[in-house]
Amino acid sequence: MTIALLTGASGFIAGHVLKMLLDKGYTVKATVRSQSKADYLKSLYPSDAKLSFAIVEDIAAPKAFDEAVKGVDVIVHTASPFHFRVTDPVKDLLDPAIKGTTSILHAAKNFAPQVKRIVITSSFAAIIDASRSADMMHTYTEADWNSVTWDQAIGSNPATTYRASKTFAEKAAWDFLEKEKPNFTVTTINPPLVWGPMVHDVSPETVNTSNASIWNLVNGSQTTLPVAPVHAWVDVRNVAEAHVKALETPKAENQRYFVVAGNFSYKEISDILLKDFPQLSGKVPTEVGTPAKKNFDVDNSKSKADLGIEYISLEQSIVDLTKQFIDWV
Repeated sequence: MTIALLTGASGFIAGHVLKMLLDKGYTVKATVRSQSKADYLKSLYPSDAKLSFAIVEDIAAPKAFDEAVKGVDVIVHTASPFHFRVTDPVKDLLDPAIKGTTSILHAAKNFAPQVKRIVITSSFAAIIDASRSADMMHTYTEADWNSVTWDQAIGSNPATTYRASKTFAEKAAWDFLEKEKPNFTVTTINPPLVWGPMVHDVSPETVNTSNASIWNLVNGSQTTLPVAPVHAWVDVRNVAEAHVKALETPKAENQRYFVVAGNFSYKEISDILLKDFPQLSGKVPTEVGTPAKKNFDVDNSKSKADLGIEYISLEQSIVDLTKQFIDWV
């Protein structure tokens, strides 16, 4: 019986990781920020004795995970902020991402010597390099890194701060592995925009950042098709699958995986919505705003080869998500 610690268990990606772990027979200790979040998740699995909770109110606090890691065998660390509501770049994004990651690594080394595998949710934000010339076509792989600096991170652009938080957090994990020589291995999962059905506690007002772009198309609040900040995407179920397979695949030890289904345009998504949900005609925009020039491709061959990921299609992902949204409009 393998005991897994899942951090940030009330999140969009983590909700699917939790379901997959329980379905596969893991015993799961889930960290959440409040008892109310624990109560909600427990309501989804009321008869599952293999699910317990630990309250971690602030993942950036010293020793945040020292108690939570005790007695577990593997760790999936998904807890990290993903939003652009930035007042203080360090407090709102950088500290939670970086300190949350280093905190759980230190806790595992000091209080859970039995842990052999840690999987961390990173991001394409730690791969894509915004400084690359828009005229230079590039195919991104796991070998690429964001070149953002600390000074750029604490500037006035929330998107840059977010990308920096993921970059510095992941680099901190690899630095820890090199310097501390712990008993465990590390694997990072780096998805781009993540869409797909939601199993976490959510309402029209609290839709997660990535799915909100689709919700705004469905509810009619978006009058023209938005410009994609990053035209690469993946379904949340594939992201969850990658986390769990990384726990179980020896080849994944100390590896980085760019988990990406492919490129997209919001025009493609508009066409899917109008084809599969004709009742949305008149709500879903069809006119394109300022077009974004495609200046990169993506390579998911490593995740396919090592983890055996078979990627869900864009249409299937958008349809499965929109079935939930239809109940709200």
